[in-house]
Amino acid sequence: MKSVVILGIYVTDLAFRAQRMPLLGETVAGSAFKMGPGGKGSNQAVAAARAGANVIFCTRIGADAFGEIAQATWDAEGITSRATVMNDVATGAAHIYVDENTGGNAIIVAAGAAGTLVPEDVEAIEADIASAGVFVTQLEQPIPAARRGLELARKHGVTTVFNPAPALPLTDDIYPLCDYITPNETEATALTGIEIAHVDDARRAADVLLAKGARAVIVTLGEAGALLHTANESTLVPAFDCGRVVETAGAGDGFTGGFAAALARGDSPLDAVRFGCALASLSVTRPGTAPSMPRLDEINAVLADRSVTQ
Repeated sequence: MKSVVILGIYVTDLAFRAQRMPLLGETVAGSAFKMGPGGKGSNQAVAAARAGANVIFCTRIGADAFGEIAQATWDAEGITSRATVMNDVATGAAHIYVDENTGGNAIIVAAGAAGTLVPEDVEAIEADIASAGVFVTQLEQPIPAARRGLELARKHGVTTVFNPAPALPLTDDIYPLCDYITPNETEATALTGIEIAHVDDARRAADVLLAKGARAVIVTLGEAGALLHTANESTLVPAFDCGRVVETAGAGDGFTGGFAAALARGDSPLDAVRFGCALASLSVTRPGTAPSMPRLDEINAVLADRSVTQ
């Protein structure tokens, strides 16, 4: 298996569970609090590593307690860190509200040190990218750094996976750098202007992204699964029923990390989407983001026991 190189942010998640969100100026009682590792890029790195991939992660962190949590997390998961430690900017953090009834979430992210990533950080790991099987990035760090990573991966013939989250305005020149672009419904709507209420809406939005130059589009649809859409095929892969939903905050990251890991070991795109769906479906049955990511044997057991006929 070739490696998976991921560019993104690390933040420490501060998760609060409560019956509902407070109104402005209101205080509500929470039922639980937990602190743990997070950030889309780091979550995807943990998901891919637990799914069996050799992962290299590029980011920036601060010289502080949250940065120490980051390093300990990557060491424990066998992730190779390419993290620059900064003395003048703190490691980022995320406030996560989790609805204790449904597992739904609302998140505020302050990227901190990782929000200062620049193209030069990516150029410093060009050798890692050149030897990788898959390169993954998102939009929690500055767009110029993400674009540079995609450019270098394209230069070296490395498969690119672009997770456009959170949704931000993008120039059209980024889409031809994407072998796979993986928005959720909200992000697909923001990028295309098409409201997604049904899988056919997702197909229309995916067509817009293909027309902009992406080679394949995967629209993740929550409990409905994920749509793999290319010029030649359009297949909805259902989610798996793995039990009661506890928290959905890490599901998208789990899907992207699992999908990248499966591609890196040579799975077909459709099989890689199934693998990502199985991983994400397991992750939502557990609390946390990175801590919720399942191991390879668990994912394989879901695929074996709950196979889906298309």
